[in-house]
Amino acid sequence: MAKERTELDVASERAVLAAVRLPDSKYDQRDPFGELRALAEQAGAIVVGECTQRLERPVAGTYMGVGKLGELGALCEELGATSVIFDHDLSPRQIANIEKKTGRKIVDRSELILDIFAGRATTREAQLQVELAQLEYTFPRLRAMWDHLERIVGGGGLTGIGTRGPGEQQLEIDRRLVQRRKLALQRELAEIQSRRRREVAARKREHFTVGIVGYTNAGKSTLFNALTAGGAYADDRLFATLVSRTRAWDLGGGLEVMLSDTVGFVRDIPHHLVASFRATLEEATHADVLLIVLDVSDEGAEMQFGTVNAVLDDLFEQIETSGHEEDRLWARPERILLLNKCDLLNDNAAVLAWQGAVPGAMAISALARDDGTPGLGIDALRARVRAIATGDIGVFDVTVPLSDSRTVHMIETRGQVLERTYGEGVVTLRARIGTRQLAHLRSLGARLELADESGKPVELEPVAKAVRRPGW
Repeated sequence: MAKERTELDVASERAVLAAVRLPDSKYDQRDPFGELRALAEQAGAIVVGECTQRLERPVAGTYMGVGKLGELGALCEELGATSVIFDHDLSPRQIANIEKKTGRKIVDRSELILDIFAGRATTREAQLQVELAQLEYTFPRLRAMWDHLERIVGGGGLTGIGTRGPGEQQLEIDRRLVQRRKLALQRELAEIQSRRRREVAARKREHFTVGIVGYTNAGKSTLFNALTAGGAYADDRLFATLVSRTRAWDLGGGLEVMLSDTVGFVRDIPHHLVASFRATLEEATHADVLLIVLDVSDEGAEMQFGTVNAVLDDLFEQIETSGHEEDRLWARPERILLLNKCDLLNDNAAVLAWQGAVPGAMAISALARDDGTPGLGIDALRARVRAIATGDIGVFDVTVPLSDSRTVHMIETRGQVLERTYGEGVVTLRARIGTRQLAHLRSLGARLELADESGKPVELEPVAKAVRRPGW
């Protein structure tokens, strides 16, 4: 009889990793268990063995074949393993059946990732997001988790009112409790997300924004610390960052942009977790430019790059159909691929291959050199983002109402004012400034009249395009 699964912690447990490789499975061919091993070790497990089976399709009741499950149980017995961690999501019935066949605790991929996130969550928002994701995962599995409490019916097989036993009653009570807790979490999280969404929208109106995204442990927080005085926690482990941070990034010449560090992605991340952490990624998805950090020295770099782009595309599609007022003038950000840790490569063949496949990809090393100077490619990255943030630099005559001192101040700080001419209620500033900066001022509501040095009116490209949505 299966026991109630109330303890999923695998810390300090000896674990065997298991996987069924299907024809369409996505994993690193050179190190098939590399990522799962790293995840298991981050959760505190001691990995002692691996077990793989190749199938055309998974077995309905046990995912693995019965014969292979026998081998898996024998391997656990030989290695003294108490847990088996699968590189897939399993149904409640499959977990129960595999536990019965192997006599070991079974943990699937989503459970493992959720357990790691729960251990990393430190802020109230992150804790709410993780708990909600755990409840979303647990709710459809309650019956299997309580299958030791069977329905008790009267003799003769009669069923109906008054015949339900304690197991069925407990299951219903648990479901109501879970549903009630989910609603409470969703309400509290919605308030936080709404506040964050307004903050992000306000910041985007005031500043050019840049987001750092990428696979977990790719070096995002190290890059963030190299570009700002952000003090983000950086460590050589998965999911070191669970909370986004935003700091000013000085691009020189009086130009500052807002830079955000975000939580890393992994392959097959639980969709409940993606949904819960969407607010954390709000900073990145609403940025003007996205810096995609890729560990080019990792053998699974190609798979990681595909995962990051797939998750981003999914998030962008959610935004385009969200209906939130703050998203009305949203446009997909420009992406720049950063080939990080290129200093760990033996030669530049991999860098050249990536630059051929992804035009504009930049080779960098986020770590500072031994003498304290910026790492490889950091200055070039700063110059490239500056060029995007400013647009084409030129000399323009910008006429602004004298009452709009804020716009005058922004032109003075973001450009170089060469001459001032005062008229009736207006001031005309001849300034060397970027076209995108002027377009951004106009998007904030500034009343600008623009002309080139010869007096010819100048038209600007808008900084954001309206997104068409059904029903608009």
